Amino acid sequence: MDLYTRYGPALLRKCERMLGSRADAEDVVQTLFIDLLRSGRTDVGLPYLYQAATRRSLNLIRDSRRHAALLARHGEVLAPGHAGLEEQVVSAALLRQLAARLDPDTVEIVVYAHQDRMGQEEIAALTGLSRKTVGKRLQQARQALEALVAEEKGT
Repeated sequence: MDLYTRYGPALLRKCERMLGSRADAEDVVQTLFIDLLRSGRTDVGLPYLYQAATRRSLNLIRDSRRHAALLARHGEVLAPGHAGLEEQVVSAALLRQLAARLDPDTVEIVVYAHQDRMGQEEIAALTGLSRKTVGKRLQQARQALEALVAEEKGT
């Protein structure tokens, strides 16, 4: 499939960054392309594939049966001295904790902003939301992160 040759490696790297596991990333990307083959869809572009891979990765993170394995694999959620979402790479364990507090669309925006390093305008174009809405969702994520940090410090 030409789509896999063109976009597969980039999607695999993206999913591996999100999941922290090459094997899990391979599973997500392979099932995405298998589903496309089964449906006969070849009219999709990079934005669709990007969103589909992100959502599938987030679904895997949210899977409650994987909770213990993710925490064991990723250890500490926050690196010492990093109090803000902007200063750290969002780990799979942190995504899982944020996913428990935020709606799925906001978690997806967090991934785009902090793992994929996309700007608010790019995220707005990709998701079909306004830039202002994207900014508000990122602010909600910051507040959720501050609450996580406060809980971890025991305050």
